[in-house]
Amino acid sequence: MLAYRCNDDVTVITETVNEQDVEFHLRLLQTEPYLQHLKEIRHYFEENDIYTDVLFYIYKNHEYGAIVRQAYYVDFVLQLMKYGFLRSVEWKDEKA
Repeated sequence: MLAYRCNDDVTVITETVNEQDVEFHLRLLQTEPYLQHLKEIRHYFEENDIYTDVLFYIYKNHEYGAIVRQAYYVDFVLQLMKYGFLRSVEWKDEKA
């Protein structure tokens, strides 16, 4: 299981876990350069051969959604880390 800490200067992230996927809701507090970074993350997932790994949604007021299949959760969180949306990511023992 992953635990992460948001970059509170950049975004507010919430997630809802469902049976087969995780729904992320991102509200950008800074659009530059993070809107472009979010587009790069979207492009990363759209360019692979799996069409349903991550589905992106755009809302008004710099709010975005992503439905991530469980199998791609780690990839998605690491992309958020790569582009500065998160301050830290770590593995947590599920038994603890």
